[in-house]
Amino acid sequence: MRVKGEVSIYPLRQNDLTSPIQQFVEGLKNNKLQVKVGPMSSLVAGDSQVVFESLREGFEQLAAEYEIVLTAKISNTCPEIEM
Repeated sequence: MRVKGEVSIYPLRQNDLTSPIQQFVEGLKNNKLQVKVGPMSSLVAGDSQVVFESLREGFEQLAAEYEIVLTAKISNTCPEIEM
């Protein structure tokens, strides 16, 4: 099933916030998901299994290096991203 979600990643206690956020977004894009980055969150769309697995992988990779918070809202009612 196709889903769309609003995702935010917050690296804690870091001077450089850009690098971990970009790393997370690139991981989503590398898994062939649609990603639209916004100022406070990103929209991500794709197959539900790929979305959830990509979020898990991205969280685990960043959590191995940083203290992070991940928030996500996922819906099956609006699966496409308007670019």
